[in-house]
Amino acid sequence: MDLGTKRVVWNIAQVALLLCSSYGTTGEEVCDSALVSNLPPSSFRSSSQLSSSHAPGFAKLNRRDGAGGWSPLTSDRYQWLEVSLGERTKITAVATQGRYGSSDWLTSYLLMFSDTGHNWKQYRQEDSIGSFPGNSNADSVVQYKLQQPAIARFLRLIPLDWNPSGRIGLRLETYGCPYTSDVVSLDGSSSLVYKLSPGQRQTSREVVSLKFKTLRNSGTLLHAEGEGGLGFSLELERGKLLLLLRQGRSSSEPRRLASLGSLLDDQYWHHLAVERRGSHLNLTVDKHTERIQIPAEFSHWDIEQLSVGAVQDLVSKRNFHGCLENLLYNGLNLIESAKNKDHPVTVMGNVTFSCAESVSVAVTFPGPQSFLQLPAAAASSLGGVSVGFQFRTWNKAGLLLTFDLPQGGGVVWLYLSEARLRLQIHKAGRALLELSAGSALNDGQWHSVELNSRRGRLTIAVDKEEEGGVAQAGHSVTVGSQLFFGGCPAEEDSQECKNPFNIFQGCMRLLSVENQPVDLIMVQQRLLGNYSHLQIDMCGIIDRCSPSRCEHGGRCSQSWTVFHCNCSESGYSGATCHSSVYEQSCEAYKHNGNTSGQFYIDVDGSGPIKPQLVYCNMTEENTWMVIQHNNSELTRLRPSPGVNQHSVHFDYSTEEEQLLAAISQSEHCQQELSYHCRKSRLLNTPEGSPFSWWLGGPGAGRVQTYWGGAQPGSQQCVCGLQGDCVDPQHYCNCDADRTEWTEDSGLLTNEESLPVRSLVLGDIQRPESEAAYRVGPLLCHGDKNFWNAAFFDKETSYLHFPTFHGELSADISFLFKTTASSGVFLENLGIKDFIRIELSSSTQVVFSFDVGNGPLEVQVESSVPLNDNRWHRVRAERNVKEASLRLDELPVATQEAPADGHFHLQLNSQLFIGGTASRQKGFRGCIRSLQLNGVTLDLEERAKITPGVRPGCPGHCSSYGSLCQNQGRCVERDSGFHCDCGLSAHAGVFCHTEVSASFKSVTSVSYTFKEPYELSRNSSALPSSIYSDMTLRGENVSLSFRTNQSPALLLYVSSYYREYLALLINKHDTLEVRYKLESSRDAEVLSSKVKSLANGQLHTVTIRRMTDSVTVQIDQNPREDFNLTSDGEFRAIKSLVLGRVHDSYDLDPDLSRLASLGFTGCLSVVHFNSISPLKAALLHPDTSPVTITGPLVRSNCGSSASANPYAAENTHHLADQSGSVGSGEPLVNAIRTDSALIGGVIAVVIFVIVTGLAITARFLYRRKETYRNQEVKGVKQEDSQDFTFNNQTDSQSVSNENPKEYFI
Repeated sequence: MDLGTKRVVWNIAQVALLLCSSYGTTGEEVCDSALVSNLPPSSFRSSSQLSSSHAPGFAKLNRRDGAGGWSPLTSDRYQWLEVSLGERTKITAVATQGRYGSSDWLTSYLLMFSDTGHNWKQYRQEDSIGSFPGNSNADSVVQYKLQQPAIARFLRLIPLDWNPSGRIGLRLETYGCPYTSDVVSLDGSSSLVYKLSPGQRQTSREVVSLKFKTLRNSGTLLHAEGEGGLGFSLELERGKLLLLLRQGRSSSEPRRLASLGSLLDDQYWHHLAVERRGSHLNLTVDKHTERIQIPAEFSHWDIEQLSVGAVQDLVSKRNFHGCLENLLYNGLNLIESAKNKDHPVTVMGNVTFSCAESVSVAVTFPGPQSFLQLPAAAASSLGGVSVGFQFRTWNKAGLLLTFDLPQGGGVVWLYLSEARLRLQIHKAGRALLELSAGSALNDGQWHSVELNSRRGRLTIAVDKEEEGGVAQAGHSVTVGSQLFFGGCPAEEDSQECKNPFNIFQGCMRLLSVENQPVDLIMVQQRLLGNYSHLQIDMCGIIDRCSPSRCEHGGRCSQSWTVFHCNCSESGYSGATCHSSVYEQSCEAYKHNGNTSGQFYIDVDGSGPIKPQLVYCNMTEENTWMVIQHNNSELTRLRPSPGVNQHSVHFDYSTEEEQLLAAISQSEHCQQELSYHCRKSRLLNTPEGSPFSWWLGGPGAGRVQTYWGGAQPGSQQCVCGLQGDCVDPQHYCNCDADRTEWTEDSGLLTNEESLPVRSLVLGDIQRPESEAAYRVGPLLCHGDKNFWNAAFFDKETSYLHFPTFHGELSADISFLFKTTASSGVFLENLGIKDFIRIELSSSTQVVFSFDVGNGPLEVQVESSVPLNDNRWHRVRAERNVKEASLRLDELPVATQEAPADGHFHLQLNSQLFIGGTASRQKGFRGCIRSLQLNGVTLDLEERAKITPGVRPGCPGHCSSYGSLCQNQGRCVERDSGFHCDCGLSAHAGVFCHTEVSASFKSVTSVSYTFKEPYELSRNSSALPSSIYSDMTLRGENVSLSFRTNQSPALLLYVSSYYREYLALLINKHDTLEVRYKLESSRDAEVLSSKVKSLANGQLHTVTIRRMTDSVTVQIDQNPREDFNLTSDGEFRAIKSLVLGRVHDSYDLDPDLSRLASLGFTGCLSVVHFNSISPLKAALLHPDTSPVTITGPLVRSNCGSSASANPYAAENTHHLADQSGSVGSGEPLVNAIRTDSALIGGVIAVVIFVIVTGLAITARFLYRRKETYRNQEVKGVKQEDSQDFTFNNQTDSQSVSNENPKEYFI
């Protein structure tokens, strides 16, 4: 080599070294070197070979040696090709090719890895897919990059399918790089101990990581100890890793903090890491991490000593027996330090720095055609039989072993049933003997079984060393010629094996016959026995419940092939407990037709926040969600000498994240805050330091120095804002520091400051100071998500959002309405995967998707058209088990996912709503309340900036109008609808609440119709239910009543011409309708045949007249028809009276006597044409032409739904929004329910009857009414509302727990 050439080579080497060194500083080392091409032929093995020129050594990628690749002698699924890489190697990819110049190639295969050439582990993609795609011809190369690199010494490829026109043919290559590690072997009594110096203990982050492998399912793996013996332990127990908290080495039972992993005794390498960060630990086993909060006693705890393996004096069942690799503490290699005999790491016991593994060959029975047939050994001199083996399974049932007894003596079955081991000897159709032993044998653990028959005794034993169970009987058996494990050959192939039980799916190992171990490798080579559909030299068990795919606390159980989620008591449903069974707001419950009551709401649907129990008050136009805390009563404070401040904390009935999510989702929230005071100042002045304050908002809350009704940060009360405080120099009534009782009350409405967490009251220490406070429950109404909608007016219009991420589970719900017969609601695409929901026809909705297994569809067919411009609800869900689709309340349609298929949904395009990326098959109509995995997409905001799409969607009455009952009228709104009950005799949010009253004999309600000249006046301020035409040619009258009085007048309508209509119960307890439509003639009496109407039961009467034709309907009895002889006109009607008729001079004598008696009982929902006189008297006495004399008490006596727990609706209390001043002392801890009104009525009665106590009674009554009126002042009484002036929230489940009080 000349000098110039040397310089060029040197420069190239320098550049290469520079590039390599720079790459090493910025990224990981490239790991894609070819691993197979340079191996000698001795590194290759196979199950068989077609000829010497088809030997496995020729199976190298792109080589043409020999016959151009490997081909086995026969092409079936029992063939394999094995490669030894010489040492443990990191493998990142595999490539395959067919045999050169032939028709022989693989179309799919399995990939197996091993460290020893035994105990093979199948490589799975996504933890599910086991097969790899192969080739389509003999020459092209198909390479697959492993999602997770494998580390192994041996690789085995098992053909699954091949070219049907050829045979198995293969050339292959694997790619990767060398793998270096430090390994140590522990024998159950040995360990490594690392003692930390004081300087090493003060670290904010500590990490311990290692890999381990073991055959033992229990043992202490690692123990970290601090001062006083306080420490953590990581222990294997039944194949799971437990994190335990120990108070000392020899103290009581350790406390379990976490459990992670499963089947960790499978003699494969498992990764373990423990990271301590501040107040929590991250525990990782393989690819799964759990975050654990550290107990308080560990807040200042430091590790003094780290022990791996056996720990002296530690109370533990077993110590770890197995191998460890790359044991690191904060980056320090402890195994390397132990090998180098560094001082901090001490070796205890017999430790070897290599991994000595015992070879245990297992066999897997995967399916119904699996069996293993072994010849029975020559009978021993003692006779009898001895068979032993170990098994593990998830199935409760299955045949383990069967054999025939010689000379037609019958058959022996050893099988699992209900997870117990059972033995049955059967002959000629009857059982000669039955034994059972063990329990819960389907737990996935290895269980040993021994079957022995010696000296006339038959014994079966399960887990003999662990005292699992033994059963025996006085019976002797010997084996015929063959033993069958796991199942039987096909019927036509077997005359000596019958299986009346379930097939066995699981693993077996350590088989022995007559105390001689069975060589399963000889079985695999067809040198011993026979088998079918077995996987030899591996145990293919998978724990499908670790980690659990069951969400929201669903309990996971499994069989060999599938898992099942028990969602009971979780509040969620579906195959994986993904979808919530509850609505997300009170608003949603209301639009399902529910009435007031307690409901579980799930604010984020399928999200992580748990459901919460709240009270939904649906008696008003707004639907209020009521969230209670532990003290919503008015609470009295008296002077406390030496105590400068009084502090009280409020605990809410829901958890923190539930509370904040409910506030965020609501359109409006508020909370009453009131302070009643006498010589107790509140906020002082805006410039001075406040005497009192409160904390509100997330967490513990932030300090707030304003009061209810005022603006945040103003340090004012509502009177300061309105300028009407009792002392103009102050901004709160209480700051006037007067000796009279006064108050500052109002509503807090700033959502960032809600809820109120704590209250600190300062000016209470003076002897003359007195005060009372009240913090009401949190009240929220509206649902920002429920009415969020967009209208798509063209097929080419759409909205787009970021990619939807629902890899393992996805739920999509929305409402739609349309007049079109088809269109795509939603679509999101990936490279191959996609998800789509569409209206495929006017009666069918289709949910389709592909996660790599090919397109799947779920369809729901409706019997009625879906393009009826009414709202329809769609709920679609896809998880690892199934896909489901629900339309309205039709039955759910489901489609099971493939048992061994892809299950990760991988999308990468934008999410299209109302259309597709191709702008074809778009949707025309409205989409509302669209949620993906519990997250609502804001359609309205996106629609505002998108052409062809309009925010909002009018027209809700077509869908929800049926909720308005009893002649209630549905009124459209931008967001939702409202029931106008103006023409109904009922009240309530859906016009469904009966308006009823209890009548005494002196009670009278008189409704006066307007005279003709008054009808032309402007009276738009009055309800429409007040007006009626003056001359009637027909009436519609309906009412309900309950009474024991007979006779009794129910209703009387008079006219200016001395004509009338009377409805009464006569002395025979039957109904009479009297019409006098001509003053010169006697009244016509229409008598019903229905009897016993004065029996105290509720009866409903409907009377309809059209000129001279009258029909009467009582309850569910047949309708009765009558005819009048008068001309049919009821002229110039004057008034309608319920109860006692005072003006009876123009009545007939017998009717006059009856009218003077009055009515005692209950009247309800009285309706006369468009007039509701009882409703007007009870709800609108000041704005309606009604006159009330005597006591009239509203009640629910007319309710026929008293058995319905949600039927009794009570009006929610709304606090006064302005501060008020009064001289009355506040009623402390008063329960404000209907008793306030009843007490007032009693006080009035006492005032009338006992005149001697008039002054006292009036005084007490005024005091009570003054406070009550302050509470209800400012409530708007709308026609559609039902006001009983009680506090609904106080009647709910309020905790009796006293508030936490702190005195400073």
